[in-house]
Amino acid sequence: MSIPTPGGHPVPLPAGGLAEAVDDEQRAALIEAGRLLFARPCTFFYASQAINQLPPMGAPEIAFCGRSNVGKSSLLNALTGQKALARVSVTPGRTRQLNFFTCDEGRLTLVDMPGYGYAKAAKTLKADWQGLMFDFLRGRPVLRRVLLLMDARVETKPADRAALDLLSDAAVAFQIVITKADDVKKAQLEKRIAEISGIVKKRTAAHPLVLITSSETGQGIAELRAELAALAA
Repeated sequence: MSIPTPGGHPVPLPAGGLAEAVDDEQRAALIEAGRLLFARPCTFFYASQAINQLPPMGAPEIAFCGRSNVGKSSLLNALTGQKALARVSVTPGRTRQLNFFTCDEGRLTLVDMPGYGYAKAAKTLKADWQGLMFDFLRGRPVLRRVLLLMDARVETKPADRAALDLLSDAAVAFQIVITKADDVKKAQLEKRIAEISGIVKKRTAAHPLVLITSSETGQGIAELRAELAALAA
């Protein structure tokens, strides 16, 4: 896939996203492709509570997961530029189904997965996610990447490490996205980034680029859109 530059010549988009951009021109092209991808509305089209109720496979899928209260709904709303695409629950951990959203007239599908780990020990994570969640991760060929959200304000919890193990067991490619970066001081954020970067280096299925985002300020949203544009049909 390529996108025209202001000069008129097409610039190929690296399939690996921003981490594979060879120069500022490719990076700018990815950012523009991300802007265009989310310039049109994303719409909800399907919800599934059982593995035999999943929608037919079509466009590339990107799944969003993370601990309850990590800011997943807010990030989805900021990413798509829609205030109520994903409902922000007043009761963290309440959603227990897969919600599917189609973007740019079917070029990309976003999948909102239930939060995990709210007021529960890490050892219960596998039980919470057995069945539908694990089967979805393991058996969905069009699932291109899972975005694992981690809170900038909170150290990596046992539930997060259990989720990392499940992603590895499912043999699915994933990328870590840090949320709520606006809510911590610079030194704390840098410490959190270093901690998560260390985790990434130990996980062969992890994408090397850790994204830093804030749904409140818009930090990192353009970069997140660019990453997803590289994966879109």
